[in-house]
Amino acid sequence: MFTSTGSNGFYKAPLSKSLLLVLSAISILLALLFQHYQKFFAYNLQAIKEDFQIWRLLCGRTICLDLKDTFCSSLLIYNFRIFERRYGSRKFSSFLLGVWMLSALFDLLLVEIAQYIFGITINSLPSGFLGPVFALFVPFYSSIPRVQVTQVLGYFSITNKSLVYILGLQLLTSGSYIWILALSGLISGICYNSSMLKVHRILCVPRWVAKVFSWTLEPVFSSAEPTNEVRVGMGATVDIQRQQRMELLDRQIMMSQVAQMRRQRQQQGGMINWNRLFPPLRHRHNANYQDHRPSEQGIPPPTEVSEEQVRNWRWVLRLMF
Repeated sequence: MFTSTGSNGFYKAPLSKSLLLVLSAISILLALLFQHYQKFFAYNLQAIKEDFQIWRLLCGRTICLDLKDTFCSSLLIYNFRIFERRYGSRKFSSFLLGVWMLSALFDLLLVEIAQYIFGITINSLPSGFLGPVFALFVPFYSSIPRVQVTQVLGYFSITNKSLVYILGLQLLTSGSYIWILALSGLISGICYNSSMLKVHRILCVPRWVAKVFSWTLEPVFSSAEPTNEVRVGMGATVDIQRQQRMELLDRQIMMSQVAQMRRQRQQQGGMINWNRLFPPLRHRHNANYQDHRPSEQGIPPPTEVSEEQVRNWRWVLRLMF
């Protein structure tokens, strides 16, 4: 579980499932069985600019030739499936298409800038679906709430987003010029999400195309609804059912906090504090019993659930459903 979105698999995320399975399968086949075809999937900028082999943009910017990049990008696609549940498959595919096209343009611009400023000649870049993967970090950073999980050494906070950033850093350091793909992907994600540029209105998947893929490919890659979760609510609308799920989650948070408080008290005073239940006889017959009652300063105050934590969990639940 990479974020707090639950273990729902690819339910309501057929596009993410198809990307992960198809791209990973082709990458593994090229690495193990069809090495002589890898040259057709190389992201060769020199061949694109000088020989006008535009088809290399499609092949070189879709399939990874390095299995380490395939593994990291697959994990990130699996984690970013929450955006397909949130936006819907059509809007999510429009985002991927838009940032893929924008990042292809920014790749060429950044290569020219690097050659003009630093004198670095770059003839090829790492292959794969890396631009859109890095672009997904933009909505991940801006829209996914940060929920603290634990602390390391009392100083470093571990949140529900830490592992995703670690995977992105691992992918960023896997190649020499992959920073160009990361930078172009981040710029593309910012441009696509910008309300001023209105890129999402231009670069989008038409409705009829979305319906065709919905009829043909969605039955193949769709996943069944998880049956290991407790069914909540019988609301007539999706909003009512979502509100009922959020109320259930609030109750679960409160119950977990109460259980944690009980465990802390048990660790400090044993399983049952008999002195609190049955005070000694000398305290019973003491007229000034209030002055001699056991001190409660050592007992920690009950752990309260903050409003911010509840709001964060509500955001997480909206991403789940």
